[in-house]
Amino acid sequence: MSDTSAVTEHKTDHIQHHFVDSDQQFESSKMGMWIFLVTEILFFGGLFAAYIVYRAWYPELYLEASTQLNAFWGTVNTAVLIGSSLTVAMAIRSAQLNQIKGLIINLYITIGLAITFMVIKYFEYAEKLEKGIAPGRYYTYDGLEHEKANIFFSIYYMMTGLHGIHVVIGIGLMIWLVVKAKKKVFHSGYYTPVEITGLYWHLVDVIWIFLFPLLYLID
Repeated sequence: MSDTSAVTEHKTDHIQHHFVDSDQQFESSKMGMWIFLVTEILFFGGLFAAYIVYRAWYPELYLEASTQLNAFWGTVNTAVLIGSSLTVAMAIRSAQLNQIKGLIINLYITIGLAITFMVIKYFEYAEKLEKGIAPGRYYTYDGLEHEKANIFFSIYYMMTGLHGIHVVIGIGLMIWLVVKAKKKVFHSGYYTPVEITGLYWHLVDVIWIFLFPLLYLID
């Protein structure tokens, strides 16, 4: 086999047999990810609906309970995730330009920012749980007079906890991308996993951008 044939085979060996070419496979994969993201939006939509209903019923509760959330660390986490959106976009661009080293570096930075987000969230949770600010019937904090305070924090833990699970999944996906990138699987003709993981990560960021003001900036 000639060198030219070897290069050609390397650039097309990612194409599954049921696709005509790389472009069709890319568009199909991207469409599938968009459909998945819509289902994710609907999933979170149920929690946002619960938030809206209970806030309409207990507006004073939300004002009181939000004072127990640390807006400073919430702001830091918002900046961290916005920065991670930039680095994941740079990773995609690096893959498009065959800059594998740049792809790996940007993925590492994104992973680092995502871990930073989770570490901050861990300390937030730990501080609240130590006070007895827990979801549902486990709520024992006596610093708030409202009898339904556990409702707000149940919604808080459900929304931020589910978001945190998505962050962890994103970290796992990007670690997988790094492993594949080091094996030189990606190139300008094939970067579909990088692109669709980037779309997923942008959704994770956008959801937090909605959660932050709704939970932390009520007052």
